[in-house]
Amino acid sequence: MAAGQLACPSCAGSHPADERFCRSCGMPLVHVGGPDAEAPVTERQARARKIKPQYTEGELVRVAGASNQAEAEFIQGMLLEEGVPSLLRRRAGFDVPDFMAAGPRDVLVAASGAPTAREVLVEAEIVSRDPPAPSTTTPVRLIAGLLLALALGGVLLAVVLHTLS
Repeated sequence: MAAGQLACPSCAGSHPADERFCRSCGMPLVHVGGPDAEAPVTERQARARKIKPQYTEGELVRVAGASNQAEAEFIQGMLLEEGVPSLLRRRAGFDVPDFMAAGPRDVLVAASGAPTAREVLVEAEIVSRDPPAPSTTTPVRLIAGLLLALALGGVLLAVVLHTLS
């Protein structure tokens, strides 16, 4: 097709420049080629087009863990195919500059996309259906346990000293 011609976006039929609507389907015609031609889509734009806006709202929530960067990127790709954007974060304590791709990663998504992300990961058998139970250890229980251990250690020390004397 020449740069000045028009085409139907529905049936892709070619039309002369003086027509405005397609003769076969009635759709408005668009210009083909020329300076208004659409630029090729980059990989970054293609990824952004997959994201569903309803899954981008809220605080970031951890939905999965991976043992290394490659595994985390695989999970990230699975979530993106369902329209859920995600973010990878190195787990605390594994910031070794020489091994940037090594070490465990957390996969984070926005709170609005978390239920969908969990469903995708459960289907792929990456996480279990039941979310992990939150830790029930409170600071009070921790201190009580430490005091009890200290008291038992004191009693044991007293017994040992008594038997030696």
